[in-house]
Amino acid sequence: MKYIDDFLEYLLVVKKHSDNTITNYRVDLLEFNTFMNDKLLEVCKDDVSNYLKNLYDNNISKSSISRKLSSLRSFYNYLIKKEIININYFAMVKNPKKSGSLPKFVKDDEMHKMFSIPDTRTWIGMRNLLIIRMLYATGLRVSELVNIKLNDLNINDHTIRILGKGSKERIVVFGNHTEEALEDYLNRGRRQVDFHGSPYLFLNKDGNRLSTRYVRKIIDDIIFKASIEHHVSPHMLRHTFATGMLNNGADLVSVKDLLGHESLNTTSIYTHVSDERIKEVYNMAHPRAK
Repeated sequence: MKYIDDFLEYLLVVKKHSDNTITNYRVDLLEFNTFMNDKLLEVCKDDVSNYLKNLYDNNISKSSISRKLSSLRSFYNYLIKKEIININYFAMVKNPKKSGSLPKFVKDDEMHKMFSIPDTRTWIGMRNLLIIRMLYATGLRVSELVNIKLNDLNINDHTIRILGKGSKERIVVFGNHTEEALEDYLNRGRRQVDFHGSPYLFLNKDGNRLSTRYVRKIIDDIIFKASIEHHVSPHMLRHTFATGMLNNGADLVSVKDLLGHESLNTTSIYTHVSDERIKEVYNMAHPRAK
């Protein structure tokens, strides 16, 4: 539909949203368009209510419903700005309350297992070790990781310039272990596949930039070989970074800036993880806790 295509182009060109975000918007909007039988401009309050009921009846998760509502709310706001419609019925609908589940993170012993898996005698092993070390050390989103360019790196200062959501630039910091893996990959690994003089740090066997999907495949393979029985997503390494920083004394504002969050409210979820860890340690250690 023309209006959907125009809106997605607006998100890409004006709002500078990532490809992954635009894909999600497209899926949500096309899904609602099907529900409306191609009559997006004729939506009424009852349509919105029926659509929500349909989502709940199909056991769609609260987080997915919130995302879909956000997509539709933004789309109809765009149509109002373009003076195509007069009212946004999705602006009247609140997102479902979050269940309060805490972000999951990877334990220290599991991280050590993961670090031991890549075979650094090969360029692929050097690259894969650097990927998990960098995700763990910096809290980067996978979309940010794959877009790192060589000129974003300052190895002497242990920093990387990152272009995050909404094209907002920030600086992240990495430690000595990541520096060792980075120099190893740059000096011995990456040059073996840099056939085209790519500006990107992480390359595939054809010398092209890695995709976010392939990074997830790399993580899945490492998890399998490390015999870690629960699912570990790349985003869990971001959670692990944030939780570890707060547990070891970092202030919330610094963690917010390193993660690239716009609001402290988003970062504050990790303080609850820290609180839970404190309770766990207390219950294990205090003789009168039980």
